[in-house]
Amino acid sequence: MVVGILFANFKGYSAVLRERKELLASAQPLAPVAAAARYARMMLKSSTIVVATTGADAKPGPLLSKSGPPVLLVIVAGETARAANWSLGGYGRETNPMLAARDILYFSNVSSCGTATAVSLPCMFSPLTQADYSYTGGLSNENLLDVLGRAGFKVEWWDNNTGDKAVAARFSPVFMTEKDSPEHCQKGNECNDGVFLKRLTELSQTMTQNTVVVLHQIGSHGPSYWLRYPDDREVFTPACKTPDLAACSAQEIVNAYDNTILYTDQTLAETIDMLDAQGRVIPALYYVSDHGESLGEGGLYLHGAPAFMAPTEQTHVPMVLWMSARFRERFALDQACLAKETGNAVSHDNMFSTVLGLVDVSTTARNPALDLTAPCRPGA
Repeated sequence: MVVGILFANFKGYSAVLRERKELLASAQPLAPVAAAARYARMMLKSSTIVVATTGADAKPGPLLSKSGPPVLLVIVAGETARAANWSLGGYGRETNPMLAARDILYFSNVSSCGTATAVSLPCMFSPLTQADYSYTGGLSNENLLDVLGRAGFKVEWWDNNTGDKAVAARFSPVFMTEKDSPEHCQKGNECNDGVFLKRLTELSQTMTQNTVVVLHQIGSHGPSYWLRYPDDREVFTPACKTPDLAACSAQEIVNAYDNTILYTDQTLAETIDMLDAQGRVIPALYYVSDHGESLGEGGLYLHGAPAFMAPTEQTHVPMVLWMSARFRERFALDQACLAKETGNAVSHDNMFSTVLGLVDVSTTARNPALDLTAPCRPGA
């Protein structure tokens, strides 16, 4: 029937579809067939990729080269946290009480590269911008972790989600399990994000080399929101406690989701407190969510909407930067200057260059125009 309708006016339809290819993504049953063919072609093409070097000239800058305690940068790759439900950004519920009491910078106008982890996670670590990024393009180039490693950092990836999506392909990703912190792994076979703290504390007490640790959270991943936080952190009730969202009211879904944000607030604050108390390291923490989430707006739930129709709930994400006083002194960073940037429109495009600028890695791969720290050092 579809083919018959198309050929009834092929000239007209072909012209429209040539200009508006996104319409094919909503045509059934052609969409899943076409998507399967594209996926097979993409996998075949990527099987022979040779990875190009990024930042071959990367080295410690003068500030990073100074003698002193080792630097510890914790990059938290958030999961499914939408900015709309962060009270730091104006949400009516108090979902960030602990972060609000700490000396952090909250960036309120941040856009994600995609609406699903498989796209956003590798894209945010990539030297490519959203406009240039593709699956094969991401695999074809080394990423932020490679450049940091080349500059002398020990790089670790700790995962409490579904994997690193090849971001840590040149390193050795570690999956968090019940052995790391049994008290945080009591709901089925999954652990909540409190599982990271014990291992990170032990690292901070023993490390002797400049280190970057990526914590890939389970965060607010749905539809089983109630599994993402301990029972005693269920503040907003009643909360939906089934993956069948149709069985829950709109308010129960929002309550469960808000509890996940409240728990992310707690885990980030506890991590900051622990790092600040470790006088033997020079710590900082950079958090940004990979994408947002729909909670029923416009009839949409969860995430992964195609780019052409993705609502802001799935693309507007929270970002937090915390720098200890020791870190700001070591890297000559003016926090008041950075605070003036927190309301500006930024995106995942900024992450690659900003992290390199944050820890003073000297490389031509860093784009000063995308480095949020560039204007906030003496002489900038």
